[in-house]
Amino acid sequence: MEVLLDFGRQGLRVDLPERNLVKVLGYRPAQPLADPRSVLAERLENPRGTPPLVDLARGKRSACVAVCDITRPVPNPLILSELLPTLEKAGIPRSNIIILIATGLHRPNEGRELEEILGRWVLENYRIENHHGQDLEEHAYLGESPRGVPVWIDRRWLEADLKIAVGLIEPHFMAGYSGGRKLICPGLAGLPTVRAWHSPQFLEHPLARSGVLLGNPVHEENTWIARRAGCDFTVNVVLDEKRRIVHVEAGEMEAAFLAGVQVVDVMVRDKVPQPVDVVITTGAGYPLDATFYQCVKGMVAAEPIVKPGGTVILAAEMSEGIGSGEFAQIFEENHSVEEFLDRISGGEYFRMDQWQLEEMAKVKRKARIVVVTTGLPKERLSRLFVEPADSVETAVADCLARYGQEATIAVMPKGPYLIADVA
Repeated sequence: MEVLLDFGRQGLRVDLPERNLVKVLGYRPAQPLADPRSVLAERLENPRGTPPLVDLARGKRSACVAVCDITRPVPNPLILSELLPTLEKAGIPRSNIIILIATGLHRPNEGRELEEILGRWVLENYRIENHHGQDLEEHAYLGESPRGVPVWIDRRWLEADLKIAVGLIEPHFMAGYSGGRKLICPGLAGLPTVRAWHSPQFLEHPLARSGVLLGNPVHEENTWIARRAGCDFTVNVVLDEKRRIVHVEAGEMEAAFLAGVQVVDVMVRDKVPQPVDVVITTGAGYPLDATFYQCVKGMVAAEPIVKPGGTVILAAEMSEGIGSGEFAQIFEENHSVEEFLDRISGGEYFRMDQWQLEEMAKVKRKARIVVVTTGLPKERLSRLFVEPADSVETAVADCLARYGQEATIAVMPKGPYLIADVA
């Protein structure tokens, strides 16, 4: 049976043995908006939990609009084409509007990436800057959270009279769902904040996982931090499997986010009748599968439905390689996942982005991880605590040899954009 996996920009077609295939998990059908621009305009005029955006903007001298970086396929050109003129109509001068790329601790986005994120009209007419999470001079300290997280937030956000966050609501492997408060923390937070928020204190909690908000300390903490930093208005979209807009939420940060989550939650959940021997997953295609770092999310998405001792096969392009230099350094300094976990449990060892390997370790405790990619050579993959394979078909054949010809297989073509469970 041929299945199309999300892989890079074009996808990857794989041929799988139909008799072993339990299920290809996917989104529930959702009708894309026929006229998303008019729906967006209506949401700006009738938002959830706040006055209309134009009313919020009146009398304000400046505005900061935080948007996601290149790793998220947010339709910013459409959103900003309605939002920015609304701010100017309310009297905020264009020269006093800054669009801040909420990179968190990711690399800055420059050049052609900015045009891809924002569109040419925005690029040519507005002030655009990147957040730099490791430069504390760009941040202000707001004290500690009740759980002891030091709160450092980008000064450009804090100093703006009007603060607006624009994003996308989708499953997130630590915070339950992306969107809303996550544009601020980690999007506009400094390294000390992200380090503490991504520490084992939070990540090892059993509810710090995809699709869970209630009792999830990662979600609760960055919501508290976002409240502390302030956010006057949010715009969040929901996309279908073809990345068409099916829903728009706007208004007060928490109310709009939770309303959007209700829409997403129905769309992205799917189940298998029982755990399977093999789960084929992805990094969700471009732009999310550009690095091994981001592709860990696809591995984690498969963990709930793989049998103990089973195999997770990840197919991802990884066109930019491993990820940050700091993340790559972790694999050079540790000879095994176990050694890494022992070192971080002591509290003294720290490398930026180490939380991603901590998440991958949750999968490794349960299953093998096999990776199919065009972005990294086999010998490099082998040093990332995974096993390389030439193709998905080759990896499947190996699994059938390991588990028997009746081994069961499930496929998650959209990887971390799905929430998989056992019925």
